[in-house]
Amino acid sequence: MRSAPRAAASLPDGVVPAQPPHYRWVVLLLCWAGFTMTSIDRSTWGPASPAISDSWGVPLAALGVFATCYYIGYVVSNAAGGFLTDWFGSRVVLGTSLLASGALMVAFGSSTSVPVGLVVQGGIGLFAGVEFSAGMKLITSWMPAREIGRASGIFMTATSLGTVVANAVVPTLSERVGWGASYHVFGATTMILAVVCAALLRNGPATGEAGAEHSWQRALPDVRPLARNRDLLLLGAAGFGGLWGTYGFVTWSNTLMIKGSGISPVDAGIVVVIFSAVAVGVKPLMGWVTDRLGLGMRLPTLAILLFFSVTLLVFGALDSYLAFLVVAPVLGIGAYAYSPLTAAMIPVLSGDRLAGSAAGAVNAVWQLGSVAVPAVIGPVFGATGSFCTAFAVLAAGPLLGALALLGVRDDRPGRNGRPTPSSHRDLPAARAV
Repeated sequence: MRSAPRAAASLPDGVVPAQPPHYRWVVLLLCWAGFTMTSIDRSTWGPASPAISDSWGVPLAALGVFATCYYIGYVVSNAAGGFLTDWFGSRVVLGTSLLASGALMVAFGSSTSVPVGLVVQGGIGLFAGVEFSAGMKLITSWMPAREIGRASGIFMTATSLGTVVANAVVPTLSERVGWGASYHVFGATTMILAVVCAALLRNGPATGEAGAEHSWQRALPDVRPLARNRDLLLLGAAGFGGLWGTYGFVTWSNTLMIKGSGISPVDAGIVVVIFSAVAVGVKPLMGWVTDRLGLGMRLPTLAILLFFSVTLLVFGALDSYLAFLVVAPVLGIGAYAYSPLTAAMIPVLSGDRLAGSAAGAVNAVWQLGSVAVPAVIGPVFGATGSFCTAFAVLAAGPLLGALALLGVRDDRPGRNGRPTPSSHRDLPAARAV
């Protein structure tokens, strides 16, 4: 009678021997909520930047530097955050990062200095960047292999939903109250969610009876096999190109439409809301379809990136509000449908033990596209004054990403601990919950 409590007490921090039925969906919900809030925090800059430019006297070409500072911190934390997730567990990493990034959002909303604002933006990115790797680690730990694609699709709706919420709320709030109010509201919400995640999340299920082996244990991970994994390197290059187009559009589309086509800030926000809202349904649908078809994820991803490149060129050739409204949902499909597939490929190519480190490292490479593109598009548009040229530069990213995928083999026999898609583990404990 006393042995069970002793076995339960010996479990690693954040791991419990049993959870209520369907607890894996609670895990997915909290991971999604955390990723959504940091995506809202990241997307707030785009619709707020024209008001901040007027308030602080920052010229158009220099606005991208703020986004670049954010993404520098974001890339650094992705690279380190995945390693920390494998070492300390997602529960600690998620709770700490949400609390810190929320506090810095509140601080930025009260800033009046450009240098301080740049530093705080970098800090927000530094803490927000671990959400992807920590979330994917939890999803990989709790979800059976047959549900990974759908779960990844649901999880990845966070990035597009964040853009929807920011563009629906920030322009109106900035006009009525001031741009700082958006940062205060979103920052406070992020901190509240941090407390909820710390209280309810568990790092992983036990794989057997109490006292048996567990799916997660605190140990320093050996990440050397990841550096030799050619497929992960190419997947990183593909995602770099995709996010070059996606976050280049998210960061600059409001300003480009306002300055290049003369539409109002609220109308520009509506276009971006439509662009992102479509993706909220497309991502889980794409994950579900690929789960059911079982044909792999490489070729669908390649086709989507090519489609995305073409639709960016089409959008850049438009010059009216009505035309933007018509093309925006089509562009949203291309801009977001690839992300659940590339995310779901990571644990397939890396294996489960290093899923957090692999997700962080690969996403860090992906986010280099987000770092570079804001600082590139501003000078391009400033020098040419051409809406079309700016979007042609954006379209080059997903085109190069599609070319990188030609070298990826997601059906390659497992090396360095990598399973094939068909052999990807299906934890008994995950099936039990």
